[in-house]
Amino acid sequence: MERKLFGTDGIRGTANRDPMTAEMALKVAVAAGSQFLNHRTNGHTTGKTVRAKRPLAVIGKDTRLSGYMLEPAMTAGFASIGMDVILVGPLPTPAVAMLTRTFRADLGIMLSASHNPFEDNGIKIFGPDGFKLSDRVEHEIERAVFDRIPPRAAPKELGRVRRLDDSHGRYIEFVKATFPRGKRLDGLKVVIDCANGAAYRVAPLVLAELGAEVIPIGIEPNGFNINDNCGAVFPRKIQAAVLEHNADIGLALDGDADRLIVADEKGAVVDGDQIIALIAKSWLQQDHLATSQVVTTVMSNLGLERYLGDLGIELIRMPVGDRYVVERMRSDGINLGGEQSGHIVMSDYGTTGDGLMAALQVLAAKVEADEPTSAVANLFTPLPQLLKNVRVAPEAMSRVLEEDSVVSAIAEAEASLGAAGRILIRKSGTEPLIRVMAEGENRSLIHDVVDGIVAAIAAVNTPRDTKAAS
Repeated sequence: MERKLFGTDGIRGTANRDPMTAEMALKVAVAAGSQFLNHRTNGHTTGKTVRAKRPLAVIGKDTRLSGYMLEPAMTAGFASIGMDVILVGPLPTPAVAMLTRTFRADLGIMLSASHNPFEDNGIKIFGPDGFKLSDRVEHEIERAVFDRIPPRAAPKELGRVRRLDDSHGRYIEFVKATFPRGKRLDGLKVVIDCANGAAYRVAPLVLAELGAEVIPIGIEPNGFNINDNCGAVFPRKIQAAVLEHNADIGLALDGDADRLIVADEKGAVVDGDQIIALIAKSWLQQDHLATSQVVTTVMSNLGLERYLGDLGIELIRMPVGDRYVVERMRSDGINLGGEQSGHIVMSDYGTTGDGLMAALQVLAAKVEADEPTSAVANLFTPLPQLLKNVRVAPEAMSRVLEEDSVVSAIAEAEASLGAAGRILIRKSGTEPLIRVMAEGENRSLIHDVVDGIVAAIAAVNTPRDTKAAS
């Protein structure tokens, strides 16, 4: 089905430009609220749908300036259809998911564009169970936004709004409870980069309360500096800080703290694939894995797949987006999954990626092993992998990969790599980009095949710019 609003992770765009406007935020609140209005499932007893006395929405946000615009717009939308609202302020995305379940709310909203710069913002929606919405429900909300007359509550039935003063404390205790009982972080020097984002208050407190010597950076948000040369998308800052302070480990979160990147004591980056490998190994030893399977995405390195295979663990690949990982985990009863980018999902503890919770699992493994981070968190050698993002005109996104010259270039690249590697071509769900990735044992060859495909796309699209990452 064609998407007008939703991408791979909610709705996202430039703040105060369509679709990320106050007007659209109000419409989305009305549409999403109507989808869940007065319907809650009492799954612990009858499994039947029951009518609630007061429908409720929870709204959280990160530290972007535009949050001040979107938060009241969505609040007004919910109140206009008779939904009460609890405002929790700047908090990580997984905290909003947790509080949605804690309050038995009808839905939760996180206002964040995750790792994007401050100019962008987004709307992430959680259902009553704390999970992100399915494609089907998102489609229904889109239909309601564009095609349906919005409902209005009677004057005496308008929603009430209040702020939750202890939201930070609730999340801190929730996260700490996932750290092994009887273990502490005494004697560890930990640098944490909060990306001037949603976790700038809670993350350093969690680590300090568990006994670590904490060196916090990226904890001075001003509305503009979220993810600005800091956090999980700019690991050079945490790498440098670890070396500067002679720390045992560095932890970097992104703007909404649902992803984690680690730096070891030597300043080397440990990505999401290595974190998944570490947790999988640790949980296998503890008999904590629910199944002999782990879910990742098509982006995960082939080296991870081979490492897990040697442990007797099957790697299942899903499309990019942590909600697709979660959907497969839920359907198959798998309790560990994630993405190379650092989204780590542990369904025994939460319903979505949680960077801080994943950090505690890494620290728990380090404490248990009593070895340097470099020895604990680098478990396999990644195969060479190259990714290039090709910016395309939005109107060309639907056709560029169907052009004969592009199809031929992809076929030639696949033939060149053969069974010794793989190629992944996909459209970004959040930006007008075509992502071209190749992986294999021959570094020179993967550069050649990626460059060939990028050139073919450029020839039919005349993109404004390209960016490379390896």
